[in-house]
Amino acid sequence: MRRTGTTPDPETPTRRGLAALGEVACRYRADEIPPEDLPMVAAEALVAGLDTPTLCELAGLPRNADVADIRHAFEQALAECGIELPDPDLARRHALRRLAAGLLAGEIEPADLATDDWWEEGTETAQERAFARLIPPCACCPEYATGLEMRRRAAELRAAALALTSSAPVAPGC
Repeated sequence: MRRTGTTPDPETPTRRGLAALGEVACRYRADEIPPEDLPMVAAEALVAGLDTPTLCELAGLPRNADVADIRHAFEQALAECGIELPDPDLARRHALRRLAAGLLAGEIEPADLATDDWWEEGTETAQERAFARLIPPCACCPEYATGLEMRRRAAELRAAALALTSSAPVAPGC
């Protein structure tokens, strides 16, 4: 994701608002943020000091507004703020790193990672592939593991998460 135009001083609330909105753009592109949450995101961006016509419009939309209208308004508001949507693969790579960091920080349990979304899709590095391969493919898989197997798997997942978060960062943006 590239920001265009002039940017405010790094210490200003507006600069922090742009950074937060950039993070939301990345998470939105990785399908981590549902469209119905975007009006509240817009309201928070306004409170942070960002102010564009479409951001105001989006903040006024109800959660149950037409999804296409919400998406269009969000993407237009990003453009007005000089924030480009990241490439979907780049956004997913950043999301994978956020999962790894959350696991290491104790915010996410290994069983909570179970999903059929990560099977090496959008991975580029050996560390990303190693971590993604260890994520259980579905929520039922961890239920069938024995205690010892679960602990071994969790240790392998944490080691892969550490390798991933310690590796060279993904391209800037998210």
